[in-house]
Amino acid sequence: MVQVVDVFWSFRSPYSYLATPDLLRLRQDFQVDVRFRPVLPIAVRNKGLLFSGDKRRVRYIALDSRRRAEFLGMKIAHPTPDPVVQDLTTFEVSEDQPYIYRLTGLGVEAERRGKGIDLAFHVSHLIWGGEPGWNEGDKLARAVARAGLDLAELDAAITAEDPVPQIEANQAALDAAGGWGVPTMVFNGEPFFGQDRIDTLRWRLEKSGVPKR
Repeated sequence: MVQVVDVFWSFRSPYSYLATPDLLRLRQDFQVDVRFRPVLPIAVRNKGLLFSGDKRRVRYIALDSRRRAEFLGMKIAHPTPDPVVQDLTTFEVSEDQPYIYRLTGLGVEAERRGKGIDLAFHVSHLIWGGEPGWNEGDKLARAVARAGLDLAELDAAITAEDPVPQIEANQAALDAAGGWGVPTMVFNGEPFFGQDRIDTLRWRLEKSGVPKR
């Protein structure tokens, strides 16, 4: 039986973006099913968990994600537009969210087609890779195509079948595993939180006897 690593991940999280190359390598190196389980970002599902009157945590995340990207040799810039419509001065989140629900739904549908991590890799590199206007023209369609998928087909699928129940199920599974943030990888019920914990996860897979490819 192939072992499963669940990956709880958000399109608004810089750390989720930074984890994607290592997640692809994990799938390449081990006989595991890396199951992509996108969730809504904290700003939408529980703003008070991160965004409050104290801005130190947000400032640190911005500093640390840039530093980590430099360490990994990856480009990073705050997305334009932000996947979550939010005033970063007051942290007020708009009721109108034209991007994040679509992106998360696309992730759900891509996983149904066996290409969740592939879509996460290519779309997150488009969003976070420093090029403004990721939503303009055919940029998103081309990123989705690099994952071996068709954007129009994915959009039609999430219109025909609401992805929100699966998104909510993903969040419930993250909660049940004892997680709260992203990216969190879960193997045999054990959570590994943070893009810098994939090496620890690899160690656990080896200790558990998961075969390498």
